[in-house]
Amino acid sequence: MAYYHLSVLVHRQAEKYGDRVALKYRDYEKEVWHSVSWNQFSQLVRQSANALVQLGIKEEENIAIYSQNKPECLYVEYGAFGNRAVSVPLYATSSPIQAQYIVNDAGVRFMFVGEQFQYDAAFSIISYCPTLEKLIIFDRSVQKDPRDTTSIYFDEFLELGEGLPHNDIVEERTLRATEDDLANILYTSGTTGEPKGVMLHHSCYLEVFRIHDIRLTTMSDQDVSMNFLPMTHVFEKAWCNLCVHKGVLICVNLRPVDIQTTIKEIRPTLMCSVPRFWEKVYSGVQEVINQATGIKKTLMQDAIRVGRIHNLDYLRVGKTPPLLLQLKYKFYEKTIYQLLKKTVGIENGHFFPTAGAAVPDEVWSFVRSVGIPMIVGYGLTESTATVSCTYGDSGYTIGSVGVPMPDLGVRIGENNEIQLKGKTITKGYYRKSEATAEAFTEDGWFRTGDAGYLKDGELYLTERIKDLFKTSNGKYIAPQALETKLVIDRYIDQIAIIADQRKFVSALIVPAYALVKEYADKKGIKYTDMKDLLQHPDIINLFTARIGTLQQQFVHYEQIKSFTLLPEPFSMERGEMTNTLKLKRSVIAENYKDLIDKMYEE
Repeated sequence: MAYYHLSVLVHRQAEKYGDRVALKYRDYEKEVWHSVSWNQFSQLVRQSANALVQLGIKEEENIAIYSQNKPECLYVEYGAFGNRAVSVPLYATSSPIQAQYIVNDAGVRFMFVGEQFQYDAAFSIISYCPTLEKLIIFDRSVQKDPRDTTSIYFDEFLELGEGLPHNDIVEERTLRATEDDLANILYTSGTTGEPKGVMLHHSCYLEVFRIHDIRLTTMSDQDVSMNFLPMTHVFEKAWCNLCVHKGVLICVNLRPVDIQTTIKEIRPTLMCSVPRFWEKVYSGVQEVINQATGIKKTLMQDAIRVGRIHNLDYLRVGKTPPLLLQLKYKFYEKTIYQLLKKTVGIENGHFFPTAGAAVPDEVWSFVRSVGIPMIVGYGLTESTATVSCTYGDSGYTIGSVGVPMPDLGVRIGENNEIQLKGKTITKGYYRKSEATAEAFTEDGWFRTGDAGYLKDGELYLTERIKDLFKTSNGKYIAPQALETKLVIDRYIDQIAIIADQRKFVSALIVPAYALVKEYADKKGIKYTDMKDLLQHPDIINLFTARIGTLQQQFVHYEQIKSFTLLPEPFSMERGEMTNTLKLKRSVIAENYKDLIDKMYEE
């Protein structure tokens, strides 16, 4: 198979596929999906590349894209690659301060912004960003500040490239492009300290194409991928590039909160997601089962039991299920499993890659039991996403993160740290030589900061080394292990474990408010507001019992001894979560200091 540099990839695919649909995006006013052919995709990339030349873009210059998922993000990024320029994506939810840091660190002159929030944030920092010259606005409905005399809209930007006036320059630059050119600088969320710009070169993506072709053997140009995660996230960015390489139709989901609607409109065969998506599917089904009665409840419970035996006890380990079991499974496959998948919008599923956090064993077992082809993986920004993954119906173990990718070196170092070496691994952090040196061992292996082990060819994660808590009694606690176990409970939406330098383990819990209200109504509990309700003894007892059941597998000193139910969720606005929805533990410890201290009062 041919492996094309990202500067020409879209054009080579357009030569192959022509007027076939390459992209779809949703028109929210008319509630219809618009199609973009490969030829149109290629033309818009060329036009963007020419417009960038008109603006004065230089080779190896950094441009920023500060937007939610839009097809324009792809036109601009591939247009930049045609000029040997570097794309620096920002999360659509990034604050002005975060945007200011990235723009200044990367020395950005031209910044593309999505909607009103991103424009307002970007315009507010211009005077603090000496290099920033111009904003280009994707959304025509954005209202520009009256003082703004330099920003232009994307259609005006495209007009600069109409007729491809600078195509000779673009072509010359493209000819000079090599796999050693820098493609992206992806800034980490920064759960501790300031963000670091991970440098990913074109060689990283070319290697991603090669090794995924070896592993994901059934992925083809007949697939339809729902673009759900932010394109800023390395998982989705590398995946979108892979989809373009494979000729997969990409359907761009603008707003993450709309996924329950858009997934049913598209009914994709592929979709990258994080475990939280599947946790919610699992919780929803558990809720339906709990509310069901009689034969309906019995059938649903039996369907899950039969699926678990058929798919996990037999197919997973390469055994052929008995004929009677096969017949029962096929019956449920055409009835209950099909209805479940159709309700979610995934009945056409080919496979669904999932990574970004640990997948609770119960969720993984359930998803596989009902025939949803989820594949679990592990990766980092610094590894251009995939380090390892499961694939297919057999040869995987619940609890592992799959088999390491072909030709990627994985070893277990000091403190059981997972260390990596290969062509997908970053060469370092942008303008941070000390951080780069610290990230690699003396013999050139990248230090992931994740602890784990290899067994029978599969990789297992145990904890995030930097996240390990040490109690005042000298015991080590892995907070993520507890959080992963407890968050599957339908009454728990978010949870933060507290233990560092404390006498025992405690937790801050954000309940599933709707379910707590429903429980209160059934029990006749009177309350004035959510804060009042969450302090009611019956509600405290409800959570005490559920937590007690879920944490039985943990040793005594690892178990939660006290908890506080929060009337408001953790938020990015207060700095308590990163753009990738990871907890910022230091901020949470500071913001909730009084509540935490209260849990440790004698």
